[in-house]
Amino acid sequence: MESLLDLVDPQWWLTMLGAFATIGVLAIIFAETGLLIGFFLPGDSLLVAAGIFSSAAAAKGIGIDPLSFPVLVIGTPLCAVAGAQLGHLIGAKVGRKLFDKPDSRLFKREHVDKAEYYFEKFGPAKAVVIARFVPIVRTFMNPVAGVLEMPARTFFLWNVVGGVLWVESMLFIGHFLGNQVDPDKIDKYILPGVFLIVLISVIPIIVEVVKSRRKGGHQVPAPQGKHHRVP
Repeated sequence: MESLLDLVDPQWWLTMLGAFATIGVLAIIFAETGLLIGFFLPGDSLLVAAGIFSSAAAAKGIGIDPLSFPVLVIGTPLCAVAGAQLGHLIGAKVGRKLFDKPDSRLFKREHVDKAEYYFEKFGPAKAVVIARFVPIVRTFMNPVAGVLEMPARTFFLWNVVGGVLWVESMLFIGHFLGNQVDPDKIDKYILPGVFLIVLISVIPIIVEVVKSRRKGGHQVPAPQGKHHRVP
């Protein structure tokens, strides 16, 4: 059980990767956004943790080499965008049969339904951007957009917008925290930091739901596997 929990613990990943932590973060962000089996990997929390431990003092507090902040700032958005593009391409090429499989430990139909629900409720552009801040949904949104035939150019535009906003906001929050905290007490700030990440993740959804209600909009029922083409 502990080994499974380690997989979602960003500090475990950074410690385990050691001197290769910066490259490891890039690879994990690519996998989490581009490969369906990567949905369980840490995304938001890993980015914030990477930002925190790009501070030399914070990294010293847990006994690792500091991550390269310039490489993270440039590399992680590229990996996030590239991963999502791969997910969209897979969805467009394979089609809905990509999701025609029974539930297992690595696949739950509810994850697909939730991604389709956001796609229908907020529209393709907003959904692609908002999904970046919602764990698991951001992994499944990209192939779902491909399956629902969201045009490649349109997807690329909003993929870049969402990817850059998501990655850079998480990194800079972490970097700021890493330069503020006492390195001898760094462990005490990890959990509050994760809580802050979760709070930030749900803000876009809360804002959109409130706006929808103010406009008198009705809730869109979650799709049940029908094929919808994006105009």
